[in-house]
Amino acid sequence: MQWETVIGLEIHIQLSTQSKIFSSASTDFGAQPNSQACAVDLGLPGVLPVLNKTAVNKAIKFGLAVNAHINQRNVFDRKNYFYPDLPKGYQISQLDWPIVGKGEIDIIVNGQVKTIAITRAHLEEDAGKSVHDMFDNYTAIDLNRAGTPLLEIVSEPDMRSATEAVYYAKKIHALVQYIDICDGNMQEGSFRCDANVSIRPIGQKTLGTRTELKNINSFKFLEKAINLEVDRQQGILEDGGEVVQETRLYDAIKHQTRSMRSKEEANDYRYFPDPDLLPVEISDELLVEIKSELPELPAEKKSRFIKDFGLSDYDADVLTAQKSLADYFELIVKYNPSNAKLCANWVMGDFSATLNKYHKTVEQSPVSAKDLSLLIQRISDNTISNKIAKNVFKSMWEGQGNADEIIASQDLKQVTDADKIETIVDEIIANNAFQVAQFKSGNKKILGFLVGQVMKTTGGKANPKIINQTIKSKLD
Repeated sequence: MQWETVIGLEIHIQLSTQSKIFSSASTDFGAQPNSQACAVDLGLPGVLPVLNKTAVNKAIKFGLAVNAHINQRNVFDRKNYFYPDLPKGYQISQLDWPIVGKGEIDIIVNGQVKTIAITRAHLEEDAGKSVHDMFDNYTAIDLNRAGTPLLEIVSEPDMRSATEAVYYAKKIHALVQYIDICDGNMQEGSFRCDANVSIRPIGQKTLGTRTELKNINSFKFLEKAINLEVDRQQGILEDGGEVVQETRLYDAIKHQTRSMRSKEEANDYRYFPDPDLLPVEISDELLVEIKSELPELPAEKKSRFIKDFGLSDYDADVLTAQKSLADYFELIVKYNPSNAKLCANWVMGDFSATLNKYHKTVEQSPVSAKDLSLLIQRISDNTISNKIAKNVFKSMWEGQGNADEIIASQDLKQVTDADKIETIVDEIIANNAFQVAQFKSGNKKILGFLVGQVMKTTGGKANPKIINQTIKSKLD
């Protein structure tokens, strides 16, 4: 039987506020355990929550960026359940009246645009954190994270493969950084995904029984977990069994999912409006103000890169996938306005590859945009070849100086003297009579060998274009 995969994502983003959603406690990451949990976060008797206005504004900002309906009257509810890292015994969230209603976002899959519908995005507080590896036979509880403001973004089940799910998650990841509502740091838990996965026979309209894959914190693991779960469900159904609705955890080390608990429905949480929080009323004036503050969005920036810099759709898509990368590229183009394509190649190529190799972000790069722009200028003015530039970039990364300093200290300046190159070409032709004969008999691939011999003789410093022209003029 042929099966169709159906996927919906619930993405939790930690809003980049200085204090928590209902208290003035700090949200800084990495503090000593339980040093940033105040009386409100702990739910001590007699305390009352006070809503963080900045968290509300950031949620609105997201809604406007995905063309969503903003519910100008929205309500906070208590979601009741017991877990050791939930000190109050309930989580303040939003159920029937979320702040952000229906919206949409486009992804590109195999060159085709696909629109993913967003069901809703609601504000809620985060729970604390259970630490299982600190003490033998005990679980420790760190409540620093309790009360941190979250925006949960819920998609429709519109994705049909793990690849589509990853594209969608990456698009949301980029967007929330562009509009400056979340730092997107997946290692620190600022951006987490839950995937609702089911399968059904191709052509069937009704949805299959879904399972929820919980708290996935990397795009690679998201893809692996979904594919693993699809295979598991397919095996169960093809063996005549039934898929059970449940929550499962993905173990990246063992590459397996395991059951965590049966999947609860909304009524299991006994939601009711929080009696300590008034409904949130959002004015028309506030919506206009926040909309005016929206920066250039990824799709808009991509279109501008294509129009202003003559980049391909692919190049512009890669460069705008991260705001930091797009900003870095624009700084380089500022110094090299007539070489946007060369700048794009370097940012997407050697620069990005080296970042990945050393597990660094753009902000952590030891090579600034100004330094890389100087290197690109030296390629453009034929001071060095693109091949030598790769070695210069490596030296720059290692902190040996800027491009000009390294070129001078290592004597890397390109040989562009046509007479000097012609003399070397004459020697190579004279010393490689057999290969010259092959070239003249029609084997044009020999040209690469002859060019290589000239480059070898000059230590790679001769201008390749002049070499090619000189050899062809003598042998054609």
